[in-house]
Amino acid sequence: MDNAINQSVSNVSFISVNDMIQLLKRVGIENFISELVEYLEQDYLNWASFDKSPRFAAHSPEGVIELMPIGGDEKFSFKYVNGHPKNTQSGLQTVTAFGVLSDVATGYPLLLSEMTILTALRTAATSVMMAKYLAPKNATTMAMIGCGAQSEFQITAFSKVLGIKTIRLYDINPQAIQKCTENMMNKGLTLITCDSAQEAVKGADIITTCTADKKNATILTNSMITDSVHINAIGGDCPGKTELEIQLLSRADVFIEYEPQTRIEGDIQQLPSDSPITEMYRVINGELPGRTSPQQLTIFDGVGFAIEDYSALRYVYDLVNKHGNCQQLGLLVNPDDPRNLFGLTA
Repeated sequence: MDNAINQSVSNVSFISVNDMIQLLKRVGIENFISELVEYLEQDYLNWASFDKSPRFAAHSPEGVIELMPIGGDEKFSFKYVNGHPKNTQSGLQTVTAFGVLSDVATGYPLLLSEMTILTALRTAATSVMMAKYLAPKNATTMAMIGCGAQSEFQITAFSKVLGIKTIRLYDINPQAIQKCTENMMNKGLTLITCDSAQEAVKGADIITTCTADKKNATILTNSMITDSVHINAIGGDCPGKTELEIQLLSRADVFIEYEPQTRIEGDIQQLPSDSPITEMYRVINGELPGRTSPQQLTIFDGVGFAIEDYSALRYVYDLVNKHGNCQQLGLLVNPDDPRNLFGLTA
C-alpha cells in the first residue's frame, strides 16, 4: 500500500469536547440544529436501508449503560451512552456519551466524537423534526417540564425551527428553572416560570416533558391535557421509567421511533403490546398522516434511536471535512505488509 494512503486510513478524525464547542461557535447552535434536522429527515426517508436493532442496555439500580449501533449502506455507527439520574448529586452529568462513525466498505472508523453535547443537540433536533409533522400549525407556546441539561436545547430547537415565542417553565427544583431562565434570557423569548406542571401546560400548544427520575412517574395526567395539543415526551427512556398517565396515552394518537425498542423503554411500555402506534418514518415518507385535524391530540413517545446518532455523526463528519478543524488520531495499525502484524512488535 502507498505510504500516504496507508497513513491516511490509519488516522481517525477526533472531535473532543472543546472541538465540539468550537464547531458550534463556528456554525451557530441554531444553524447546527436546523441543518441536523435535514440530515435526520434524509436518514428517516432511507429507513428501510438500515440494519436496525434495539439498543443493548445494561441496567443497574443506579442507572443504565447502553450501546446503540446501526448500519447503513455506506456508513456504520454506534454510540456509548449512560443514564444515571443521581449523578448530579455528586457533581456529575446524568448522561455522557461518545460515538464512532465507520466506513462500511473497509470497516475502518472515520470519526470518533464526543457525544454528550451532540446527543443533547440530536435529541432536540429529533423532537422538533417530529413536531413538524405532529404539532398544531402556528403553535406559539411550549411548556417545558423538566429544566435540566436538555431543556435549553429543546427551547432553542422549537424557537428556531417552529417559531415558538413563549416558554412556560416548570421543574421540581427551583434552581433548575433559574438556570434555564438565565441561559435563555435575551433570546427574544417570553419566559414564564410556573409553580406546577398543571400550571405550565395551561395555554400551551406543545408540551415537552424531560424528567430524569428512573421510576414510573406521572408527570402529565389525562385530566390535565386538552385536545389539540402536541406532547413531546422524551423523559421516559428505559424500562420502569415513564412520564405519562396510561389514560392519556390511550386517548391520544401515539407516534414513536422504533417499535421493538420503544415497547420496552418508552411510555407505551404501559400499554398492551398490540396497542395502536405509528412509527414516524411512515409519516416522514408520506405513507401515513401525522396531524390530521386541529383537534387531534398527538404524542411523540421519544426514547432516542440509533439512526439519530448516525445522522448526527454523519453531519459532524461532513462539517469536519468542510472546515477541517479537528484532531487526527493514529488509532489503527499500518504495517507495510498488512499480513505481518507481528512485525510491528519486533
